[in-house]
Amino acid sequence: MKKFIFSNEVEQALKDNKPVVALESTVITHGLPRPENLETARAMEKAVRDESAIPATICLLKGEIHAGLNNDELETLANSVKAIKVSRRDIAGAILKRLDGGTTVSGTMTIADMAGIKVFATGGIGGVHRGNHMDISADLPTLSKIPIIVVCSGAKSILDLSGTREYLETEGVPVIGYQTDELPAFYSPTSGLKVDFRFDKLKEIAEFAKIHWGMGLSSAILVTVPPPADSSLPADYMEEMINLAISEAGDRQITGAATTPFLLDRISKQTDQRSLKSNMDLLVNNAHIAGQIAVEFYR
Repeated sequence: MKKFIFSNEVEQALKDNKPVVALESTVITHGLPRPENLETARAMEKAVRDESAIPATICLLKGEIHAGLNNDELETLANSVKAIKVSRRDIAGAILKRLDGGTTVSGTMTIADMAGIKVFATGGIGGVHRGNHMDISADLPTLSKIPIIVVCSGAKSILDLSGTREYLETEGVPVIGYQTDELPAFYSPTSGLKVDFRFDKLKEIAEFAKIHWGMGLSSAILVTVPPPADSSLPADYMEEMINLAISEAGDRQITGAATTPFLLDRISKQTDQRSLKSNMDLLVNNAHIAGQIAVEFYR
């Protein structure tokens, strides 16, 4: 079996040691509705290119790992109704069963690391779930193990942000605030939780990563970026919307992997799609920031 299928531009960039940014794909298969999923995927790739880096959207198509997609492949993924969520534990199974799959943060980090990609952009990481601190996303232990710069807007605000922040501290994952002193709460710029270090220049983030890994430390660098101001939403308002959605999920007995897509859909409807716009905008903004960091890192 071929280990990866690289797009031509990703393969050439890796050979030439040029900046590449990994992009996850569960946001395409499960996180956003159609047609916004394809629109956002294209916008994220364009944002990376606008910063003189190469986007590598990572996914599985018919059991084959792709790092970088052409337009037809991106459309196939966006329109797939059978695509599964592929966390790091699911990669081998998806290959064996020849499935389509959108890679989660942990799945994307695992594949990007194997491919030699050092910068990754996403929306929000998974974390500790509300009401059940034994329910912990695979994203968190993966962040403690894989040396990659992860650009995000904090953890998804449907999670227990305080518990998630504590887990990251326990596992020694540095939480960097880009032009912020607080961990963003996904849709909202503030959470009341402090970052470990604030940097206002992207060059400093690239330097931090090189020092961290140069000392033999192997964790990811979590770079948190507030959502764009013109589409961010007040934290108190979003907490109310989230609690309503969680209550409805409980009433309908929705559990497991179905929970996050259900909550995001309900919150979008409750906010007249303002949360959807915020989600899309922060994804594209994070791709811009990741592109700039990649350029600095590879410089």
